[in-house]
Amino acid sequence: MYTPNPAIVAKDPLLQPLTIKHLTIRNRIMSTSHACGLEQNGMPDDAYQSYHEAKARGGLGLTMFGGSSNVDIDSPNIFRQLNVGTDAIIPYLQRFSTRIHAQGAALMCQISHLGRRGDPYGGDRLPTIGPSPVRETAHRAIPKEMDEHDIDRVVKAFARAALRCKEGGLDGIETMAGGHLIGQFLSSDTNRRTDRFGGSLENRCRFAIMVHEAIRKAVGDNFLLGMRFTIDEGPYSALRLDEGIRIALILKEAGAVDFFNAIYGSMENVPALAEYNMPGMGTPLSPWVEPVGVFRHEVGLPIFHAARIADLASARYAVREGKVDMAGMTRAQIADPDIVVKMASGREDEIRPCVGATHCQSQHRPSCLHNPVTGRELTLKHRIPKTDGRPRKVVVVGGGPAGLEAARVSAERGHQVSLYEAAAAFGGQILVGATGSWRRDLKGIVEWRVAELERLGASLHANAYMDEADIAALEPDVVIMATGGLPLVDIGAGAELCTNTWDVLTGQTALSGDVLIFDGTGRHPGPLAAERAVEMGARVSYISIDAVLAEELTYAERARWKKLFLKHGIQPVSETRLLSVERRDNRLLATLANDISHEITMLSVDHVVVEQGSIPMAEVFDALRGRASNAGVTDLEAMVAAGPQPQASVAGFELHRIGDAVASRNIHSAMLDALRICSAL
Repeated sequence: MYTPNPAIVAKDPLLQPLTIKHLTIRNRIMSTSHACGLEQNGMPDDAYQSYHEAKARGGLGLTMFGGSSNVDIDSPNIFRQLNVGTDAIIPYLQRFSTRIHAQGAALMCQISHLGRRGDPYGGDRLPTIGPSPVRETAHRAIPKEMDEHDIDRVVKAFARAALRCKEGGLDGIETMAGGHLIGQFLSSDTNRRTDRFGGSLENRCRFAIMVHEAIRKAVGDNFLLGMRFTIDEGPYSALRLDEGIRIALILKEAGAVDFFNAIYGSMENVPALAEYNMPGMGTPLSPWVEPVGVFRHEVGLPIFHAARIADLASARYAVREGKVDMAGMTRAQIADPDIVVKMASGREDEIRPCVGATHCQSQHRPSCLHNPVTGRELTLKHRIPKTDGRPRKVVVVGGGPAGLEAARVSAERGHQVSLYEAAAAFGGQILVGATGSWRRDLKGIVEWRVAELERLGASLHANAYMDEADIAALEPDVVIMATGGLPLVDIGAGAELCTNTWDVLTGQTALSGDVLIFDGTGRHPGPLAAERAVEMGARVSYISIDAVLAEELTYAERARWKKLFLKHGIQPVSETRLLSVERRDNRLLATLANDISHEITMLSVDHVVVEQGSIPMAEVFDALRGRASNAGVTDLEAMVAAGPQPQASVAGFELHRIGDAVASRNIHSAMLDALRICSAL
């Protein structure tokens, strides 16, 4: 499907091999280790392996896996890690390495002890351990200060875990320093010891060197040993770049490492994690490449690095200018695992871009907002195959994310596709969501699909409202209704006095004076409307039915909204409902009820903005059901399995509705509907 172009391969710095000791990695693009959420009882079974195999088939040089794989019993599984503390993992690793090597890629695992970053109430409910009893903010543990017996035990556990990885056929491992036990010894913020493991820089490095010496003795020299290493813990931390370089040089001098996987920023709390360590949308691309380049120059070992290297231009710069040796494009490959083969075959413009939405960091990971196949490789395909049957005439009504994906997948299948959108531009609610100060990259979801539809020869129609007769006149074989919904304003009384977030975000409603925003979803529209209201000069009161701001979003998105609310002086009130609105003295009087205290309060404002999601636009769909062979009924079992829908015995076209035309959900769910149905047409 993708044939490498020798001229491109010869010239592109990203496509040049990298040799570290005995191992030659075929190119400079890697996926860094992460807890992808697909393990089964701590083991990397078929779903886990297939997720990584897709990237290897897509051409990357190295895939690392097992973010924070646990080496010992008091490092609990708290965010779906692997368990490398047992021999039971070896057969899984052997199958895994065979699959990845068959695709030509190298395979490595990250092994770690969480230390104080663990959870004393998780796993076997054991105390967490650390160099000193310093509480971690994110996971709340106050660790037991390790004695030398603990240190000896954990050092041996690391060595045994590394040997299991070697016996599993892997090419190497990295230990996790930053934020985890090794890193807790390295930083004076968390290491306050006065014995031989604390105080001086050399003493704080002692535990790391002991761990790596034990690993090296267990696995030998023909197995790569690296460290995921925080070069700079960022503002308000003791470990800054100059000290990070000094630590790395001590480790290098001791022969402890073959490479460093350089990261930036502390993991101490969610804001630091979201803003510095794993930045997403709203953060500049490749924000830490320059300090990593300084680190590489000073340390003189192969350097891997990943932090929002989301595009090939940034990756090329980093490798070409000697800032890094391997460019970690982890989230970019979650969006499109075929990055390398597309680039090498001269089809770079077909790469699905990572927009940095951080959906892959949600509790539903590794789901990608932009690519619903990721994490579902056992039932869905990244490369859509052509249909085995006759090409069908597919009409898609609605050009939002669901409709665009339905049209794209149907066109990839080889069907004759026509897409009709009532508005002047394709994109639906994505265009509304992209109006925020840090959400503009969402447009990449629309732009890529429109470009793909044009490449595939689909017929695209904007400003084209379609009613029942219009659709029937096209004589379709399949009709996909992706008409979305209308804003829902459902309160006890006074709904007609309120405005909705969509009207605010599209500029149809101007706000001034005192504005009450009621958030009934915990999604983006409420905070976006609050930001827009402040920009208009309004004073905002913000109430939500949820316990925390933007509760439905990922932790990274919540952190960004909290920061913006602090900037604008908005103090959200949680677990409070809007009961009714009435006119009072040329203003609006809102009645509110607190779910905790059950107190009823009144608030006088100039505008009330309501966010409650949407209700489906179903009129045309309902009118079409009588003409449809399946009466508009989608077989859910077949849909979830991405299998063909049952064939009806009556005449008519096949009719389905997807996305918000069914129920109010997010972009990922809308496109997953489309993919499941249309990949089986």
